[in-house]
Amino acid sequence: MRASRFSRLFLLLALCFSTTFASGQMIVGHRGASHEAPENTLASFRLAWQQGADGVEGDYYLTSDGRVVCIHDADTERVAGEKWVVAETPFATLRKLDVGAWKGLRWRGEKIPSMEEVLATVPAGKKAVLELKIGPEIVEPMMKIVAASGLQSEQIVIISFHADTIAVCKKRMPQVRAHWLTGFKKKKEDGTWKPKIRELEAKLQQTRADGLGGQAALEYFNGALLEQLRLDGLKEFHVWTVDDPEVAREYQRLGAWGITTNRPGWLRKQLQLQPALQVR
Repeated sequence: MRASRFSRLFLLLALCFSTTFASGQMIVGHRGASHEAPENTLASFRLAWQQGADGVEGDYYLTSDGRVVCIHDADTERVAGEKWVVAETPFATLRKLDVGAWKGLRWRGEKIPSMEEVLATVPAGKKAVLELKIGPEIVEPMMKIVAASGLQSEQIVIISFHADTIAVCKKRMPQVRAHWLTGFKKKKEDGTWKPKIRELEAKLQQTRADGLGGQAALEYFNGALLEQLRLDGLKEFHVWTVDDPEVAREYQRLGAWGITTNRPGWLRKQLQLQPALQVR
């Protein structure tokens, strides 16, 4: 009887520790639940929340009249079927476009949302991951929108490939988490990868970023590289865009702060995770 009780207690403790580890992993919907719904639309973000995402990632540009809008490309051709350059077009014109029908008749009528509309979908305790697609000129209008949104600073995460944008964000909003983004490319000539570790370290120091966001290139962005970056001061990292459970498990093992995926609900089931317990 005693052995049986000890066995049950051991199993319970093991489950608790396992759940605690898994629950710290942020599952972020890439452009919402974009595997199923049209990317960067309110429908896609709402679906990601329904699927239990811990955060949603959206892409942001400035229109010609200074509105911050959610769209991935610099123009509308891929998602709307007609080309309007976002930076050269007023919001009212962009708003008339249908950016849902390309994904299927079910999504017909979806519009390009403003940042205000996206932030209004964010539930308590969840995160909005804002990828700023342009330079520092977007920071001031973005700050005003965030301030008016009612969201807590820990609910906002700023990411960008533009190092100068991240640097300005950390200077103006030091309390908000910001990750500098980079891709990785393998040179055909000699098999080496770019950017080199020293370049990564220099950018992180230059921007004062809280972390690094990298693509899921396990051949390079792996334990060895992360260990060196951590020795040199890297505090956290996230990885994009992961729809392969085995790749997700490896980055989970490596301690990723977050995993960005087109399929947040499906991936969570594959990893047998619960929504993250904490927002920081």
